Amino acid sequence: MPTIVHGFDWPDRVAVGTVGRPGSRSFYLQVRSGSRVVSVALEKEQSAALAEKIGEILDQLMTTAGNPVSVPSGTPVELVDNEPLDQPVEPEFRAGAMTLGWDPTTSQVVIEAFPIDTADDDDVPDEPAEMLVVRIPVGTARAFAERTLEVVGAGRAMCPFCGTPMDPDGHVCPVLGER
Repeated sequence: MPTIVHGFDWPDRVAVGTVGRPGSRSFYLQVRSGSRVVSVALEKEQSAALAEKIGEILDQLMTTAGNPVSVPSGTPVELVDNEPLDQPVEPEFRAGAMTLGWDPTTSQVVIEAFPIDTADDDDVPDEPAEMLVVRIPVGTARAFAERTLEVVGAGRAMCPFCGTPMDPDGHVCPVLGER
């Protein structure tokens, strides 16, 4: 069966957002072009790693001698996106593997997300039933990375003593005991 590719070459919007309260949030990568919206479920750690790696790629491009692309060091104000995800959020799949790259022919960051591999016991990965491919310019990529890190960091407060997340109902700190 051929792979269904949810492809976006110049999306109107690409964002990581959440549904739910801190401590029980679900993370989603959502892409929109016109009225077409595709959402993919992510883990919090995947979201953070994606944003960090995009930042690294952009920072490397800024210091590459002879690079013809003007890469912003911060988010251009016109690209700031603080809006919630488009509703309803209906994920196409839960992301397993993700790849990140740079296309010098279009000066775009390329994000690929694949569903969690459900290979049989034969240890041969199945061909993915579907995948998401998003191509975004450098300004949009910088804005995406910064927003994603803000979303990831907006969860539960961290205990200053043990560094674990604190629930609104209380926290048992292994360093200090119950607080």
